[in-house]
Amino acid sequence: MTSFKRQIKVPATYMRGGTSKGVFFARTDLPEAAQQSGAVRDALLLRVIGSPDPYAKQIDGMGGATSSTSKTVILDKSTKADHDVDYLFGQVSIDKPFVDWSGNCGNLTAAVGAFAISKGMVDADRIPETGIAVVRIWQVNIQKTIVAHVPITNGEVQETGDFELDGVTFPAAEVQIEFMDPADGEGSMFPTGNLVDELEVPDVGTFKATMINAGIPTIFVNAEDIGYTGTELQDAINGDADALARFETIRAYGAVKMGLISDIAEAASRQHTPKIAFVSEPRSYTSTSGKEVAAESVDLLVRALSMGKLHHAMMGTAAVAIGTAAAIPGTLVNLAAGGGERDAVRFGHPSGTLRVGAEAKLVNGNWIATKAIMSRSARVLMEGWVRVPAETLDV
Repeated sequence: MTSFKRQIKVPATYMRGGTSKGVFFARTDLPEAAQQSGAVRDALLLRVIGSPDPYAKQIDGMGGATSSTSKTVILDKSTKADHDVDYLFGQVSIDKPFVDWSGNCGNLTAAVGAFAISKGMVDADRIPETGIAVVRIWQVNIQKTIVAHVPITNGEVQETGDFELDGVTFPAAEVQIEFMDPADGEGSMFPTGNLVDELEVPDVGTFKATMINAGIPTIFVNAEDIGYTGTELQDAINGDADALARFETIRAYGAVKMGLISDIAEAASRQHTPKIAFVSEPRSYTSTSGKEVAAESVDLLVRALSMGKLHHAMMGTAAVAIGTAAAIPGTLVNLAAGGGERDAVRFGHPSGTLRVGAEAKLVNGNWIATKAIMSRSARVLMEGWVRVPAETLDV
């Protein structure tokens, strides 16, 4: 008779942050072998989420079969001066056996402060009885500081409220997020040195592109240059296999030009970054919820892809890239918004609209981003343990 190992229980919290959901862990709650980066940790997270799944449904795990719901977060009390919590994000592939650690999730950032407070990672003297707790987050993936303003009522995180976020059905409490110095610390915010490049993609075409490292490495192209209007919803893109293949090819060649990979073949194992998005001037359209978005209510339209599919709303990190690029005259994002100087934009996405502010300045001929600000919301959906077969750790 064949014997099988039992399942193990791992303390976890399932949270919504912005327009994403993910499984949150305190690092010290993980099995000892998974408390460090490496194969065991990746195997654990893959099994928790239910990947790799050739059916692309993640039925045997906590994932929701979309890039927005195939996410994991590991938090630890920070040892870095003037920070409260270290935040490590893992984007779990749905159909392939890997976890992408190359970037941040701006949406789940909104839930980091609440989780950190509930787990005692924020010193008690920094949490008011009623008011706003300022949680200083060290984003480990991108080595950047993020500040979350978390509402507190009677000493506890307030999750309910009347703040509405397009892409999320129910209102909740507003959490303001500040992304400090959001440009890539490893190099120029514009890695090619240009605000706009000619991106040549064999067998696809040559397009104007703004390639920026802010929030997350992002490639922006004009909607009309690739045959779109900017009003498209998910089905128009995600139901077209040829279109998705073209976007992935453009993304791969853009990643090479940005210096993120050396060969286009490497893009397959770097699905989380860079993002690719297309922009257009304002047009009226009907969002996925049936809400009418009037052209005069937005500055521009943006559609972005994540993990190979058009996102149902907008990734938080991509929103930082949008806001930063919009603040710099001459980028494709800025031009789509009408050009000129601006410190905030409201853009239309498939689920509605979002406002993001950003500060950028020209220093010695180079553009420097100092801050990007947006509001999100977050809520605990479930807490307790996730279970995985013990042999998961035998790698």
